Amino acid sequence: MTVLPDDGLTLAAEFPDATHEQWQRLVEGVLRKSGKDVSGAAAEEALATALDDGLVVSPLYTARDAAPDAGHPGFAPFVRGGRPVGGWDVRQRHGRPEAARTNEAVLTDLENGVTSVWLTAGGAAGVPVAELAQALEGVYLDLAPVVLDAGRETAAAAAALLRLYEERGVSHEEARGNLGADPLGLSARTGDPVDTDAAVELARGTHDRYPGLRALTVDALPYHEAGASAAQELGASLATGVAYLRALTAAGLTAGAAFRQLEFRYAATADQFLTVAKLRAARRLWARVAEVSGAAGDTGAAQRQHAVTSPVMMTRRDPYVNMLRTTIACLGAGVGGADAVTVLPFDHELGLPDAFARRIARNTSSILLEESHLGRVADPAGGSWYVERLTDELAHAAWAFFQELERAGGQGEALRSGLVGERIAATWQERKRRLAKRREPVTGVSEFPFLAEKPVEREPVPEAARPEGGLPRVRRDEDYEALRARSDAHLAATGARPRVFLAALGPASAHTARVAFASNLFQAGGVEPVHDPVTVDAATAADAFARSGASIACLCSSDTLYEEQAEEVAKALRSAGAEQIFLAGRPGEHAGVDAHVFAGCDAVGVLSSVLDRMGVAP
Repeated sequence: MTVLPDDGLTLAAEFPDATHEQWQRLVEGVLRKSGKDVSGAAAEEALATALDDGLVVSPLYTARDAAPDAGHPGFAPFVRGGRPVGGWDVRQRHGRPEAARTNEAVLTDLENGVTSVWLTAGGAAGVPVAELAQALEGVYLDLAPVVLDAGRETAAAAAALLRLYEERGVSHEEARGNLGADPLGLSARTGDPVDTDAAVELARGTHDRYPGLRALTVDALPYHEAGASAAQELGASLATGVAYLRALTAAGLTAGAAFRQLEFRYAATADQFLTVAKLRAARRLWARVAEVSGAAGDTGAAQRQHAVTSPVMMTRRDPYVNMLRTTIACLGAGVGGADAVTVLPFDHELGLPDAFARRIARNTSSILLEESHLGRVADPAGGSWYVERLTDELAHAAWAFFQELERAGGQGEALRSGLVGERIAATWQERKRRLAKRREPVTGVSEFPFLAEKPVEREPVPEAARPEGGLPRVRRDEDYEALRARSDAHLAATGARPRVFLAALGPASAHTARVAFASNLFQAGGVEPVHDPVTVDAATAADAFARSGASIACLCSSDTLYEEQAEEVAKALRSAGAEQIFLAGRPGEHAGVDAHVFAGCDAVGVLSSVLDRMGVAP
């Protein structure tokens, strides 16, 4: 709480306002000390961060970065939220082949803070459609909305759920949730031909009989999971939603009724500001579609959003860090105004989540809502120059991609022609390069890995036949996971991991930083660093290397000591049998050194070549 002086004057009243130009001059001075001679706008650009889609995050935002008026919470264009006040439906995902175990997990969640159920049905990994009633036994269907995700068995699952409403006496007005029809999303995942007829008929029946139930989901996760950028995810969802609007209105529904049949599903990532901006931009863009469709101002046309913490960011190594990622993502989704939020359990990528992981997942939302009171604030990010500008720029980038898809014939044709896959693949390849160079660090995987970590074991998810078509599924840690798997196999076969000897030169003050850097880098590929003794020189390096059990070595020290000792120490290491010698630092002229490792180098490429040289099989 801020206490003002008795006279009401603020403490900063006597200080002159700082100008943008003054700030730039201070930046110039700092950059000059680091060797960059830039001035004015160039100095500011040197501190900017490039994002996907051509977006750039500036180091400073001021009133001159104001974006178009975002309106008011609960009113078109709904940038500030589809409701006047915040808060969200806590929706957890369930589904395993055993209906009884699914039912147990569903009831536990509903008794402990979850407010709706996202149920996977059909297929190898979902609840059998015929056992849907058993999976929902004891669930008050008039209080807990059910959202279906049944893929190719959507029609059968929807019929089973509607039949269950009738059998349990749930009135048509009390039924809530979504039947999950998404033929374009199914095509994106599997490569199946797009058939909207069944989805349209389902929507018509739902509109006629169940006013609180939606029939269609516009699921953007297939694009996100294939590596799409935020703008591509939004653009694909817009094109999908417009395709469904056309089909529904052609079947006789009014524009307003058609809008009320759709719910959008987006990924929430650990980039909290981008997540906030994405959800705000999505509502603005959909409001524009509503305006063009003649439904402007209709509160029912506001985009209903279901945010899911990103599967792409989840890791198998050091999985407990996923709790931090999902907490940040949940915060971003809530601040961004999502109507429903699903926090994936931290062990999502390891198999079937256990009770502890599900509890942590649901409690993430509960703490943000009940203890942080995030739901009591309308549009918490509103008014931030940064967020408002990012929302506006992202909306324009997404609209441009949406227009590209429309020019290609719409979402269905863009999927069939491969346009969507090609654009997303190009984006993912660029992101993979950043991940490989650790420009986008993955904590516990590419940064601060722990080779002695005890594996977290989970019951495996039943394997389904992988569709031949459709978009791929990617994860940020996949390249590093492949390297670690090679190391694990080597450990199982030989009883030891591949090793690298860290030849630290001089005192700890000279070598500690680069020892830590090299140790992190090599462990990211499953290569165990040996730093014993703490320091070596030309006389002791050969013996220390021979005792390490390593076949390669890495020199670590300051640039000054490299000039004095690197050549002689490298010669000693080579004489002791070192097959390859690295130096931690920028490339330079160092006799006897084979390669350099440094911040921004291709870590995946370096580690792959190291494992190849050591004979560690893929």
